[in-house]
Amino acid sequence: MELYEAISGRYSVRSYQDKPVEDDKLGRILEAARLAPSGSNRQPWKFVVVRDPALRAKLGPACRDQDFVATAPVVIAGVGLMPDRKMSCDVPGDPVDVAIAMEHIALAAVAEGLGTCWIGAFHQDQVRELLGVPADAKVIEVMTLGYPADECPTKTRKAIGEIICYDRFE
Repeated sequence: MELYEAISGRYSVRSYQDKPVEDDKLGRILEAARLAPSGSNRQPWKFVVVRDPALRAKLGPACRDQDFVATAPVVIAGVGLMPDRKMSCDVPGDPVDVAIAMEHIALAAVAEGLGTCWIGAFHQDQVRELLGVPADAKVIEVMTLGYPADECPTKTRKAIGEIICYDRFE
């Protein structure tokens, strides 16, 4: 699949087929995360891949009662290992680095015929406990992964002129 086709085809999947994700596809998707860039190449992350149905069932309530989370055959939690680190531009580093890697996962998933949904609405303490994430790390994002059971809806986006300016902020 061509890159721009994958970008255009990515959407937030909230309905999944009852079909497992093949190991080879999951491996390629996780490799995409491993290859993602990070500040100073620190790679300050771990990815917790959840396939166990009982654990996925508990993640739904921990993700603010988003029941579809439990229906995805795979849930991936992106964990930042340096939660107090700030980049020299005074922006927290882990959310940026982990988000880049998670978007690599999302685009690789589309290329494999799969879908994902970014989950930012979750209870940090509950997800951390369920996944055994230590206190000195932070769950940055949870992402569902599987075969979509729905179709990509029509996307509405702002016009390019509303979001782009050149040389100076306008």
